[in-house]
Amino acid sequence: MKKIDKTPLWVTLVYANVHTRKMALIMVIFCVVFSLYCVPWVQFSKNAVVYKLFLIDDWSWVAMMIPMTIWYWISLKWVDKNAGWES
Repeated sequence: MKKIDKTPLWVTLVYANVHTRKMALIMVIFCVVFSLYCVPWVQFSKNAVVYKLFLIDDWSWVAMMIPMTIWYWISLKWVDKNAGWES
């Protein structure tokens, strides 16, 4: 990301070391995937495979991951709108 004079702190914190839009989009996609993984699927299933694959059994990780994913997405849109990506 190019440093623009009017870049807000909340955007700088997210994409300080991300230089391309492709990498920022990959970060957002991984956040979405990890957010889905963090749902406590164990509470909804009695399957032994689910217990082995999904180790999270409370909602605390989802409670953190959803706002972070939204923050990354909003920051991505801000940088897109203000032409802040390096060519």
